[in-house]
Amino acid sequence: MEDIKMDPVAKVQPKKKSGLRKFLWRFSLVAMLLLAFLVYWFYFNVYSDGERTGLLTKLSRKGNIFKTHEGEVLIGNFQQATNVMVPEKFYFSVKNEKLADTLMKLQGKVISLKYSQYRKTLPWRGESVYIVTDLARVGQ
Repeated sequence: MEDIKMDPVAKVQPKKKSGLRKFLWRFSLVAMLLLAFLVYWFYFNVYSDGERTGLLTKLSRKGNIFKTHEGEVLIGNFQQATNVMVPEKFYFSVKNEKLADTLMKLQGKVISLKYSQYRKTLPWRGESVYIVTDLARVGQ
């Protein structure tokens, strides 16, 4: 019989990744990073913050799955006669239960609300893009 010569060390070369596979991997990584940035930008980055003063007219707890406190304040000049005042409604949400309880007791009073504004809403944060963070009673 003939001696079959075998290479004692058979070199096994690793398979090279195809160009398409590399492209898809990099594309999906960039897409996931972009998606994470957009979620942060629209839902968690504070767009603006400020303070509004007005007459607290309504605060209610509503929602099908996530119960949130939603309210409205009439913004206007309360020093003048009522027939001169042209109110603007400011709709807001409250995340803090303690703050919501305090606001419930102040309905019908003039208050000053500090708020943060987001670009979009989340169901567990409330229906409004304005989230009240603090309050101060004005006057009496």
